[in-house]
Amino acid sequence: MTLFYLSTFGVSLLFSLVLTWGVRNLAMGRGWAAPPIQDRDLHETPLPRLGGVPVFLSFLIGVAIAFLASLCFPALAAGLSLRTLLTILVPGTLIFLLGLYDDIHSVGPYPKFAVQAVAAIMLFAGGLRILDLPVVFGARHLAWYIGLPITVLWVIGITNAFNLIDGLDGLAAGSALFSTFVVFVVAVASGSSPVSLLTVALAGAILGFLRFNFNPATIFLGDSGSLFIGFMLSALALEGAQKAPTVIAVAIPVVSFGLPILETTLSVLRRLISGQPLFTADREHIHHKMLQLGMSPRQVVIALYAVSALFALLSLFLLWPGRNTLGLVLVVIGTCIWFGVQHLGYLEFWEIRRVAQRTIEQRGIFANDLAIRRAIEELKGASDYAQVCHILKSAFSANDFDRFELSIKAQAEEPPAIGGIRLWVRPGERLHFEWSKPDAPKFRDDWAAWNLGLELVTTSNRWLGSMKIYRFYTDRSLLIDANLLTSIFPVVLADALDRALNSKQGVVPEVTTSSDFMAAEAG
Repeated sequence: MTLFYLSTFGVSLLFSLVLTWGVRNLAMGRGWAAPPIQDRDLHETPLPRLGGVPVFLSFLIGVAIAFLASLCFPALAAGLSLRTLLTILVPGTLIFLLGLYDDIHSVGPYPKFAVQAVAAIMLFAGGLRILDLPVVFGARHLAWYIGLPITVLWVIGITNAFNLIDGLDGLAAGSALFSTFVVFVVAVASGSSPVSLLTVALAGAILGFLRFNFNPATIFLGDSGSLFIGFMLSALALEGAQKAPTVIAVAIPVVSFGLPILETTLSVLRRLISGQPLFTADREHIHHKMLQLGMSPRQVVIALYAVSALFALLSLFLLWPGRNTLGLVLVVIGTCIWFGVQHLGYLEFWEIRRVAQRTIEQRGIFANDLAIRRAIEELKGASDYAQVCHILKSAFSANDFDRFELSIKAQAEEPPAIGGIRLWVRPGERLHFEWSKPDAPKFRDDWAAWNLGLELVTTSNRWLGSMKIYRFYTDRSLLIDANLLTSIFPVVLADALDRALNSKQGVVPEVTTSSDFMAAEAG
């Protein structure tokens, strides 16, 4: 049996080497090469994108020879039948033709998904389906109307996941090689001869192609190759799941396809968070982020090979499921993914962390906003300058700002214009009030602080002056509703000051402050 598998692998490998060399030379001679026309393209010279053709043909040749040998010697591949082969190969050929057409003529995402869904339904009709999801539905079997959409989702997801990571020389093919190895080991362990045979043929086809696709590549996999490989792996995982124990059937394929699944998940989440279309191309994939960190393309591919190998190794641990094996594997994977994503520096996930932190700090936001809202309500009833200053001091003592300066200026020779409207200003008046938190350092011009300037304009469009609010630069979040502070608060404050200026007991002499910026309060 081992010799039979090795022979199938060798035949597929040999034909892949020869056919890839021939297709590459033919494509270059005929000018069937794709120049780097998109921003995400990393190659500098035109290269052919027909690598899927030799992969597909060498795989078919290897399987055909192995099938003919099994007819002569039935003991070589017990359980291998023409029906089993056709159940997988017919929809697989459909996916290959879809990818080939897309390599020559561009195809939109929705027609691609439609064809892939048809191929998935063909697998389901042939008996390759997801029968249960113990983590979600327990041990009971799924009804067909539940199993069908889950099977279609699985096939479409894995098929496009391998297509999504095909962005560097040898990345998709190399990652698929590790996953193929896992599917083969699981098939041998569960006694599934058809899956074992198909996986060794696929592995030989991929490895032979990888000889020409590894950095620096002379031919690309193209959609015909990446979609075909992804579809075959999703189908072989379904076929192997029919005889495997529940945990092996569900968990091992998911873990072994970890890198493409992770890339797909991150891409979907990123685009949802940033509001971008799901199917738009960008330079924010894992390999792009690693290139931005200063790694060379070859270093990135080797590092991601190591990640794929780690996923493959962890998935094989599930062949011997113990009481805590699955939980331990998931913890290790989750920890690695968390640190990896943090190191890559995705801005979208920093925003998620910021939102989560804001949720935790929501009590502080409530307290600060309430302090400003209380000040707004109290200012509506204030009628003298001392009362206004006292209200401001109380409000800003309870929020995240460190200092404010209130200046009422009415000495301008030319009245200022707000929104194109010339405002009337009362001459001969100037009041100033400064306050700093008792525990805040003394402010100087060269200190690292920023300020928010509020123009004080009354509801009758009279400009009275301005207020500056200061805060030291710090990693601590500003826990306040800025819109409340910039839109409602200054108008109410301006109205309160206007009433104070028109009150005989509210007008006080100009307040001057020392260089220490001590707080001054009238009254």
